[in-house]
Amino acid sequence: MAKAEVQGFVHDKLEGVRDQFQTHLDTGADIGAAFCVTKDGETVVDLWGGHADVDRTRPWEKDTIVNVYSTTKTMTALTALLLADRGELDFDEKVSHYWPDFAAGGKADVKVSHLMSHSAGLSGWRDPMTTEDMYDWEKVTSHLAAQEPLWAPGSAAGYHAITQGFLVGEVVRRIAGKSLGTVFREEIAGPLGADFHIGLPASEDHRVADLKPPADASISADPTMTDIKKLTLTNPVVDVSATRTRAWRGAEIPAAGGTGNARAVAEIHTILANGGMAKGKRFMSEAGCRKALEEQIQGTDLILGMPVRYGLGFGLSGPMSPALNEHSMFWGGYGGSIALIDMQAHTTMSYTMNLMQGTTTGDMRAITLAMQAWQGLNS
Repeated sequence: MAKAEVQGFVHDKLEGVRDQFQTHLDTGADIGAAFCVTKDGETVVDLWGGHADVDRTRPWEKDTIVNVYSTTKTMTALTALLLADRGELDFDEKVSHYWPDFAAGGKADVKVSHLMSHSAGLSGWRDPMTTEDMYDWEKVTSHLAAQEPLWAPGSAAGYHAITQGFLVGEVVRRIAGKSLGTVFREEIAGPLGADFHIGLPASEDHRVADLKPPADASISADPTMTDIKKLTLTNPVVDVSATRTRAWRGAEIPAAGGTGNARAVAEIHTILANGGMAKGKRFMSEAGCRKALEEQIQGTDLILGMPVRYGLGFGLSGPMSPALNEHSMFWGGYGGSIALIDMQAHTTMSYTMNLMQGTTTGDMRAITLAMQAWQGLNS
């Protein structure tokens, strides 16, 4: 088999990133992947390589895209931050102000900030759900609106793995009069020419890389799981094979169904890293960007079982991210994709791939690439 060559470019002092990326392909740590870094709004690393399919018959091209699972949440958060910066959305307002039905089940006092910080007590559905139900916006949102919280809202963080996108997305829909994926496309991805989609058109299916599930994908087999964790992670069970279907790709699943690549993720988040400016266009005020850094809750996450510190839609520096400064934020997707945003260094980084590891918070592939990038940028 021919050696998988790394494509793309790195600026001076960043050759170590290319070498690390090549090592991942050579050792089989990656089948196909992409890594991108921006500094002061300029793209300084844009690499891709390997193969888009498990059988290694399709090369990973410059425009290959892939389902990034929860890295999608950063796009949903950015869309909400954009509306808030315009004065259309108030994070301190009650959700029921925008979405009256949401007040049912004792949720009248739940704030939009609770949705953004995984502390609304709605990390899963009480009623049984299937993967196919995730394609039915009205069904999933109406069930969330009707049900009682799984714990007292605002009292603890619990990763809203799939529900967060529907919750924030419905608030956005009520305000904007159009779906979250549409607002994101029209207001952010489109103007930037960024190849990221929350609801992928069928015309782009041929560019999507196939995900290979992690070896330890059987979450439902854990007998020690709490009831809350079980409802969150197994109702429905995550089915990686669904990402190969038109139904999944075309649906708007704003917490887990986004399709894009590292270039798109890194370049979109230059908005946040550079005080609201990207590609010469002002999207937001600097104050509106920095809202994301405002801590909402910290403690042990009820679902992840690890110490967390959440801002508005992003993870902040803390016990699980000691390498980041207090002006930084991040989020990762199931399998290994990641987005890193450093407002102090005006830097963004993103890694996307198709060989999944059993993680929701990033793994060593992204971390080693990021370390090489930081080292080169600071040398």
